[in-house]
Formats: sequence, structure tokens, C-alpha cells
Amino acid sequence: MAPIKTCVLGVGLAGLTFHVPFVLALPELFTLYAVLERNPQSPGGKVKERFGVEMKIYRTIEEVVNDQEIELVIQRPPLKLENMASESSFPFPKYPDFPIVLVDKPVTETVTQAQALGAIAKSKGLILYGYQNRRWDSDHIALKQLLALPSSSPQYLGNLLEFESHYDRYRQGIRSSWKDSAGAVYDLGSHLLDQALNLFGRPAKITAFIQNIRGVTKPEVDDIFTIYLHYNAGHPFPNAFTVLLRSHILSAKAPQLRYLVRGTRGVFTKYGLDTQEEQLKAMPTVQGIFEPGYGLEPQEIYGTVENIAADDKTITKAIWPSEAPGQYIGLFKNLAEAIRENKELEVKWAETTQVIEMIELAYQSSKEGRTLEISLL
Repeated sequence: MAPIKTCVLGVGLAGLTFHVPFVLALPELFTLYAVLERNPQSPGGKVKERFGVEMKIYRTIEEVVNDQEIELVIQRPPLKLENMASESSFPFPKYPDFPIVLVDKPVTETVTQAQALGAIAKSKGLILYGYQNRRWDSDHIALKQLLALPSSSPQYLGNLLEFESHYDRYRQGIRSSWKDSAGAVYDLGSHLLDQALNLFGRPAKITAFIQNIRGVTKPEVDDIFTIYLHYNAGHPFPNAFTVLLRSHILSAKAPQLRYLVRGTRGVFTKYGLDTQEEQLKAMPTVQGIFEPGYGLEPQEIYGTVENIAADDKTITKAIWPSEAPGQYIGLFKNLAEAIRENKELEVKWAETTQVIEMIELAYQSSKEGRTLEISLL
């Protein structure tokens, strides 16, 4: 099949780290046909400076839209949250002729906007794909393998009682990024919520505590959050079950806590983050994605599993390794298969829309100081 002619909208951190490298690394599936770079500082722009390749450079979205050769558009995160899904930052509503749009998170500001985009795509038979790359983190893959163990396994956790997932860091200042104007929930919360919903499905209730603890930027722009997702007995476990999602901007700890999962027969604890982002930032060529060490965690941040023995007294402890490397490239391979072979999307637009719904409900819960019921779909 012919490679998919791709245009990347924006060549900032997201474009040069999470989008362009994978398009270039899969020449049998994609061609980097063009980029949107409004003010290139050199003839070849940032992509040529970084990767040594040439492609068309467009300065306006109108130029992109008028190029009928483009098959796939990769949409960067917006510079300002209030411009999400607007004609200036998101071409799909105004120019519904792109056959495929890969949208980086957070895909929209409101669930209404996400639903409207989904309706447009469905009515025209087009593909919308939410860029939830953290489903391909090495620790998330290892966690899914642990949760899939049969009850006969010595590391079986039993029915889960509480699932705690963190993205913590220590940062005093702010950056010139949409992330510090949109807030932590739209940034890191998008990942944590997607992973939790992917594992456990739709909760029954939500409780959230969202704050600006540093007092920088606008008071309403959050930098820490704690979100509880409440699951009733019977779904997904016989007992009631709670998911706790947290991000703290002033967490002076190394390595940071990533997972703490409590079950009726054991506890899983994991520190440290997936290595792919830092590797991609430092990678001199895209061939590094295929090197043996790519996506592999150091053994010192492997998870541990503690299990209660049959006597209900003795605790055994074992390492639970993140042996499978993280593979963001899997998202791009799935997207190409969906485009050329009509295979199922691993990140469905309805799932991406549900993440935005939970974000809206989290803000409402925090503002009103109460737990909210979540309607059934």
C-alpha cells in the first residue's frame, strides 16, 4: 500500500518529540509530506534542522487545506485552551475534507465540542483518532499483564479494592506552553483518566479536589489535583472499588510514586516513569526508536508485588518487571492499519470524548465541593 501523506500541524515539543519521529520511522506506512510552521527560521525549518529531511512547509492552515494531496493531519495541542476546536486552531469543523485527523490530547475543551466533531466524522465516514500514547507506556503494559493473571498465580492481586495512579513532579516556575495556561487536569489528567477508563470502564460517581497551590499564573489555572472515581459493587469487581488519580507539582521525591494498587490478596507498588519521552527528546536520529534499549525501564524502578499467603499472615514479596518496552509506535501502526486496512481503532473517539466528559465533571465536583453521579451510557 502507498504511504499515507501526512501533514503535522506545529513543530514545537509535541510535533518534534511525539509526532514527526514516528512518521519518519515508518516510511512504509507514512510520508512526512508537509508541516505547518508559521515562522520558520531556516529554509528547511525545524524538522530539517533536527532530522535532516525536507518536506513542504506551510505557514497558514488555509495552505494546508488547499493541498488535496494530504491524507492525514496530525493536530498539535492548542496554544490557548479557549481556542480549542475553533476554526483557527482545529481545521476539522471548518474544513471537513481531511480524511483522517490524529488529535493530540486534550482533544477539546468541552464534551460538547468532542461530540460535535465525532458527529461530523461519522456523518462523512472520516477517521478521528485521539492521541492517547500513554496506553503504550512500559509500566502501563506491565500493569495490564499483572491484572490479567489468573487466580492460580502467586502474584495474583485478587479483586481490586483501590487503584492509585500518579503523575507527580517538582516544578516551581512555569513554562511558555499551553499546559501552564490550561491546567494540570487537561494536561496530565487526560492521560491518567484515559488509562483508568481503559482499564476499568465508566465509574458511577466522581469526586475531585483541584487547586492552584503555587499561586502562579491565574488562580483558576490548576497545578495539582486529586480525582476519585467510584465504582459500585458488581462493576468491575464484586466489591465496591475506588480509583484515585493524583498529580502534584511540588512533590520533592525521586523516583516519584507511579502506581499503588491494593487487592484482596496483594499490593502492587511502582515508582518512576516510562522512559520514552526523555529518549525521544535526546534521540539524534529516528532509528533510535528501533534500538534494543528504547522504551525499556531500568531495573531499579521495576514494580513490586506483595501477596498474602494462604495462612492470611505471611507476606511474600516479588519483583514485577516492566519487561515489555514502551511502544508509542504501536499507536501509529494501528492508525495506518485503520486507514489502509479498515482495522479497529485502538483509541476510539468515544473513549477520547469520555475523558473530556470526566474532566468537565471533575472541575464541577471540585467547584461545588461534592460528589457527582455519572449517568450511564
